[in-house]
Amino acid sequence: MTGKGKRILLVEDDPDAVELTLIGFRESGIECDITVALDGPEALDYIFSSGKCNGRRREMPALVLLDLNLPKVSGHEVLKRLKATSKNCSFS
Repeated sequence: MTGKGKRILLVEDDPDAVELTLIGFRESGIECDITVALDGPEALDYIFSSGKCNGRRREMPALVLLDLNLPKVSGHEVLKRLKATSKNCSFS
């Protein structure tokens, strides 16, 4: 199976969970570009091309794997912000 050219955003603060997830994708034969964000602010910066991701081409990942219990900004808050802006923004 291949997902070449597709991007996955993995938002997870536990390094062991990140590694297990990456191993799972690799062993299942799924070939995608996977970006890892370690907390809510990093995820929001990536999604909205802001902060340290300023200038990144604003393109939504095909899949977001989101830990709901994140430090700084919770996964629930990330979802709220996505929902609020998805009504007013188009991601291309």
